[in-house]
Amino acid sequence: MTQPAFDFPRLSAFRLIAFSIAGLAIGGTQTAVVIFLPGFYAQRSGLGLSLIGTIFMICRLWNAFSDPVIGTLSDRTRTRFGQRKPWAVGGGILLLASVVALFMPPEHIGAAYLTIALLALYLGVSALSTPLYAWAGSLSPDYNERTRNQTYLQTVTSLGLVTMVALPLIADRSGLADQATKIAGMGWANVAALVVGIPILWFFFQEKPVPVGRKHLSFGAAFRLLATDRLVLRVIGSDFFVSLGQGFRGALITLFVLYYMKLPLQDALIIPLVQYAFGVLASPIWMRVARTLGKHRALVAGEVTQITINLCLLLLSPGQLWPLIGLTAAQGLSQGSGNLMLRSIVSDVADQERLKTGKDHSGLLFSIFNVTINAAMALSVGIALPLVGLFGFAPGASNSIAALSSLQWIIAIGPAIGHSLSALLIVGFPLDETRHAEIVQELAQQGILAVHEPAEPPVQAGLEAMG
Repeated sequence: MTQPAFDFPRLSAFRLIAFSIAGLAIGGTQTAVVIFLPGFYAQRSGLGLSLIGTIFMICRLWNAFSDPVIGTLSDRTRTRFGQRKPWAVGGGILLLASVVALFMPPEHIGAAYLTIALLALYLGVSALSTPLYAWAGSLSPDYNERTRNQTYLQTVTSLGLVTMVALPLIADRSGLADQATKIAGMGWANVAALVVGIPILWFFFQEKPVPVGRKHLSFGAAFRLLATDRLVLRVIGSDFFVSLGQGFRGALITLFVLYYMKLPLQDALIIPLVQYAFGVLASPIWMRVARTLGKHRALVAGEVTQITINLCLLLLSPGQLWPLIGLTAAQGLSQGSGNLMLRSIVSDVADQERLKTGKDHSGLLFSIFNVTINAAMALSVGIALPLVGLFGFAPGASNSIAALSSLQWIIAIGPAIGHSLSALLIVGFPLDETRHAEIVQELAQQGILAVHEPAEPPVQAGLEAMG
């Protein structure tokens, strides 16, 4: 393999954890917004389910628009503080303010209050997460090392997701039945992550100045460039189908547990917690698989694993809680494979784009992940629920054996198709470790390699003192 003609700093596990702390709020806020906040505001505000649903839908669409804009702007940013840092820190501050507004609202609120606060939250998440993931990808140009960096960020983000699911269950066990108290507790958990994580990013991490190769591409030219690159399209398509498979299962899992498996509501709440909890362990496992197989082969192996697990749902009979928990744990251990590998691969693709154009488009590339996730999640719900209805299933009704059987088949086959398409797009992916080393070598020779270095030794000592 061709070796790069330069050395690069390797961040310690402690520093990577510190870098990723703000990710707790990325995973936490997005989980709470999807699962808990719509029902909370439907009860508290008196605005009605239809209006609440419309507000949340509009704000989600706003998020799909804002992500690419922020990604492109962060690519074009040049400040003495760095390229990604001002966006990540500014987005974190906006996210903190919007969490306080949404999770600890005043007694009487209207549609305008909810809309503005939710728009601000989505904008804050975009401005924090997109530059932060791009920053993590550029902490090292090494093929395997950047997978390690993304692993830490994704694992910490997953912990935020688990925290949001676990807190309501802990509150219920503690006798805290008040919904407002539960939501406020979630809010304070996210505030704490941002209060700790944002100052660490600002004071204890610095970015190396990014070399400028040529004039900025216009927004239209940047999008056209990415839209015609076959590797970019394969990565984006693969991520879309990964998210489609995950969203399809997520849309039906509660119905499957309650109506086909005939398990109590408490078990329906425990199942996603099991999946998310084991999902925290997934990224470190697949990081090691990728070191052995390469990123694209690890992704294919992970998708094949998920296909197998989903098809095993066809073997379950009503009342079999522990086999379902076993399959759910296995699902959690494999679910991070596609997400992690694609986020590491996209940094490699960004290096290839940088070699072709002299410009860094990694922010735009990472922002497109959020667009594909939003689109896939919306489409998965729009397909899954009408499809089970087409076969005669109706929640709360007396469903026939055929209708319940169709629910089982659809939740097994639907995600399997999504994961199959994701794997097919990455089979034979040409940007492997050897090719990437050649690209990095050329970038270094041309003087347009951007490596974001860790803090200087005195600051390093200060960060360690905080630990």
